[in-house]
Amino acid sequence: MSAPQSVPKLAPVTFRPFTADDIAAAHALSLQVSWPHRADDWRFVAVVGSGFIAESGDGVVGTALCWKYGASGASLGMVIVSPDQQGRGIGRELMERLLEALGGRITVLHATPAGQPLYEKLGFTAIGTINQHQASDFRVPHVALAPGEQLRPLQAADTPRLIDLASRAGGLDRSSLLPALLGIAVGVALVRGGEVAGFALRRPFGRGHAIGPVVAVNADNDSTRHAQALVAHCLAANAGAFTRIDTPGDGGLSPWLEELGLRRVDTVVKMSRNGVPASDPSVTQFAIVNQALG
Repeated sequence: MSAPQSVPKLAPVTFRPFTADDIAAAHALSLQVSWPHRADDWRFVAVVGSGFIAESGDGVVGTALCWKYGASGASLGMVIVSPDQQGRGIGRELMERLLEALGGRITVLHATPAGQPLYEKLGFTAIGTINQHQASDFRVPHVALAPGEQLRPLQAADTPRLIDLASRAGGLDRSSLLPALLGIAVGVALVRGGEVAGFALRRPFGRGHAIGPVVAVNADNDSTRHAQALVAHCLAANAGAFTRIDTPGDGGLSPWLEELGLRRVDTVVKMSRNGVPASDPSVTQFAIVNQALG
């Protein structure tokens, strides 16, 4: 009778703050779980946020980042645990460290079905959904503007207005995030009556480009048309190239995006803890920045 084989003992797990030196390892970990993020995408979210790393043996086996918005808001994401290390409580420990750092802030995240049960145990509740649309063979539509409306490139002087609109639309203070985004994105404004009534950003991300945020003022029931005009402009600039846009499930753009050939490939649950962001009903967010930054 042969002797029973011993089960290899797993190396202990240690936790520490995320640093810029961890970007390469974090990127490699995200490739393990088939995330599309480039190293540059990791670099951007790390620069504007903070977080923690889990290590075991000689390698990084877990990541989690968060972003503070003003004095009372936050989002968290980039929560990954190596497939061969799951079931050891690593994800929960990373989350608890983030939540301790965020304190009583209203915090949002976007949950996969696998992650939602853990987030519920940590005090998060579902407040909506986000539909992920993407394609490279989409159709570029024509969206007519009304008299007195025009699209134009964003200008440096627009930044305070963009921050105001984005903050009101999502209920989170975007005064630090928007200037950083504008450093890597190309933007377009919809001007109505001499005032910026909406805007959209397009930036390199993942397999191609991402469109978001897309924000429009709710005036005369034209906000959906304005959002479509902004998105159409971004699609025209990216015609034939891989493009992704993440839109709220209740925002009304998903059926239109499907008609254009931007297929819905995933839906995640938007969750919040310590309350719900107080968005302004006079402004609508038709596309988010991404599922980490909200």
